[in-house]
Amino acid sequence: MYYGAIKKCDIANGPGVRVSLFVSGCRHHCKGCFNSETWDFCFGQPYTKETEKEILELLEPDYIQGFTLLGGEPFEPENQEVLSGLLKRIREKFPEKDIWCYTGYLWDADLQKGGKVYTENTDEMLSCVDVLVDGEFIEEEKDLTLRFRGSRNQRIIYLKEKQK
Repeated sequence: MYYGAIKKCDIANGPGVRVSLFVSGCRHHCKGCFNSETWDFCFGQPYTKETEKEILELLEPDYIQGFTLLGGEPFEPENQEVLSGLLKRIREKFPEKDIWCYTGYLWDADLQKGGKVYTENTDEMLSCVDVLVDGEFIEEEKDLTLRFRGSRNQRIIYLKEKQK
C-alpha cells in the first residue's frame, strides 16, 4: 500500500487536532475531487513499519484528539489488510482517542457482508472506527457550509459512542 501524506496537526477532517493519513488508491474518481492525485494506487510513498511507527508517535501528545483515515479510498480491497492492522494498533495503544474514516463507499451497502468492497478485513476496520463519513463527493451537491464533509449526500455515521 502507498500513501500520499501524513498530516501531523489536521483540524479539517474531524473534531479537535488530529493526525491524518491520506492513503493512495481510489476507483471512485469523483468529479471535483480535492485529492485526485491519490487515485493512483502507487502515488506517494510505500507504507512501511516506519510509517506506522511515525503515526503512533504523532498520536502520543495529549492535545491530539484522534486519528483520521482518508484518501484516496481506505476501503479499497487492496488497502484494507494494512489499514485494519494500523487501526487495531491505534485502538489498542490509544483507546481514549477517536478514529474517523472517510469513504466514498456506502456503509449500509458496500461495506456490509456481500457488499461491493467487503473483505475479510472490513469488519475489523469498522470495529475500530468511531465515526464514518460515507458517500462519494458529488460536485453538484458541494456545500462549503457543511462541517467535516464536502457534499450534502455524504453522511456522518457514529458507529459507536466513546466509552469513558
